[in-house]
Amino acid sequence: MFARFRRKRINPVLRDLLQETHLSVNDFIYPLFAKSGTGIKKEIESMPGVFQMSIDEIVKECDTLKALGIKSIILFGIPDLKDSVGSDAMCEHGIMAQTVRAVKEAHPDMFVTTDLCFCEYTDHGHCGVMDPVLETVDNDITLDNLAKQAVVHAKAGVDMIAPSGMMDGMITAIRAGLDTAGFENIPIMSYSTKFSSAYYGPFRDVAESSPGKGDRKSYQMNPANRNEAILESVEDEKEGADILMVKPALAYLDIVRDVKNNTSLPLAVYNVSGEYSMLKMAARAGVIDYNAVMMETLMAFKRAGADIIITYHAKEAALLLQK
Repeated sequence: MFARFRRKRINPVLRDLLQETHLSVNDFIYPLFAKSGTGIKKEIESMPGVFQMSIDEIVKECDTLKALGIKSIILFGIPDLKDSVGSDAMCEHGIMAQTVRAVKEAHPDMFVTTDLCFCEYTDHGHCGVMDPVLETVDNDITLDNLAKQAVVHAKAGVDMIAPSGMMDGMITAIRAGLDTAGFENIPIMSYSTKFSSAYYGPFRDVAESSPGKGDRKSYQMNPANRNEAILESVEDEKEGADILMVKPALAYLDIVRDVKNNTSLPLAVYNVSGEYSMLKMAARAGVIDYNAVMMETLMAFKRAGADIIITYHAKEAALLLQK
């Protein structure tokens, strides 16, 4: 006697009843990139369908997103002026603070998260203040600046903070800064396990955040390290993170499951620019069924353990989920 698994697959209604993993528009956070000016909507060549936008265009884009059922965005800022410490990121009149205020004024029902880092704001392209001797980011000085940055975002009206710089102790510092300033109810979604990945290439085009010298391997994670990846997220949970994250997603589904199995916190994944662009370019070449591969990929993130998916595919996926 052998098992007849096909009994449960022949009828499509029964297949739907027995489906174990489900994908919903409520799973998505959509990334948006803010630039100063008006009427700006510049498509990025390496990321078809992704744009740098002025604040007025971002406000309009939120109308489109809400019509699709997408209720959550994550904002990245592209300042006009960069300096060695990323001053615009800590300024109440900086691009991020302006964008948060404008979105929340026009769309108080949109859940707004801000990426908390300095790579877009520094003239050297690294994620904090540089140590001139070691030629890497000075961890502890950067912690103080991250706390300042978080409070600026909170005052502007942000709903959630998402620190991405992989500084040791960043959750402790940010939580203390927010709580001291009276923002104890703002959650932190930590980029808790973020790898030094080649998949970020197109993002650096849209965010204008490539390091001018060197790389980020001294603070982002070695892609070969599984146990350290788990420890990074577990430590952020101990420090007070409310939500954890694995970034990138597609090549790290084993880590997604490992982290999910080792924490009780909700887990996000970032479906990064390189993953998105590979599907777009493959579709242009006619070698894949784009919609089918996109939805299969997003389902894989959920199956691996993700509760939240940050993805540039969100609008396209939302349309398909309406059918």
